[in-house]
Amino acid sequence: MNFIKRTTILAAGLLCLAGAAKAQDFTNSNYFTPVTGDVASPDANGFIGRWLLLEPFDFPNGSNTVFVDSYIRETFAKFSDTYLGGDLAKVPTTGKKGEVIKYKTQYEKATFRGFGAPQAPEIVKVDRKLKWHALDSKLFNVKLMRFASDLNRDKYGLVFWAVTVIDVPEDMTVRLAVGSNSASMWWVDGEEALILSGDRRMVADDGMSARMTLTKGKHVLRGAVINGPGMSDFCVRFVDENLKPVKNYTISTTK
Repeated sequence: MNFIKRTTILAAGLLCLAGAAKAQDFTNSNYFTPVTGDVASPDANGFIGRWLLLEPFDFPNGSNTVFVDSYIRETFAKFSDTYLGGDLAKVPTTGKKGEVIKYKTQYEKATFRGFGAPQAPEIVKVDRKLKWHALDSKLFNVKLMRFASDLNRDKYGLVFWAVTVIDVPEDMTVRLAVGSNSASMWWVDGEEALILSGDRRMVADDGMSARMTLTKGKHVLRGAVINGPGMSDFCVRFVDENLKPVKNYTISTTK
């Protein structure tokens, strides 16, 4: 290999690395901005845009139809107990000294090579260090598929975790209203509030929790979203007794 060719390949490799670094800090993302400032507010329609998002777990599923309630609860419970300490009211940390989750797994990936005898499935081994990112969504919904793309990750067959902290100025009775693609589960202060099962598209207020009272002060809202071969995103807000969006609170990524 001559010097010019070697130099060209090296330069291309460095550009790829630089691109990955820029993508990972989300400064060039079309869908997210890194969190700045102490607190944010819901948007004009009450949707929450400030979140701590964990780099997704690889968890391939050939179909979204398996996402029934029991499957979702069991899957998310295993991830929570094994990798998140089992405390769903805890707020993770970010940055250089932030929490890092080590994730190892392997799975069979089907291979298709045209006509003929079936090929043996490829064994894919995963060994990752997953980090939390404090991000503001540029849209009313949180594009998890684009979050994965910004991390140079595959977009399908993933489990995402999201956490945010809301600070209410007074006691209020509300419902948690969520839309997600695909299935998801949501907790307030560590207690299950809502589950959206099945193969679904994201529609605002697709599912609503029972009435709950949020006492004055801070509360931890956590969600988990799973997708198979399809899209993945979510939108979340609180609504009042008349199903009108609640907006008189602040949002942060620390408690």
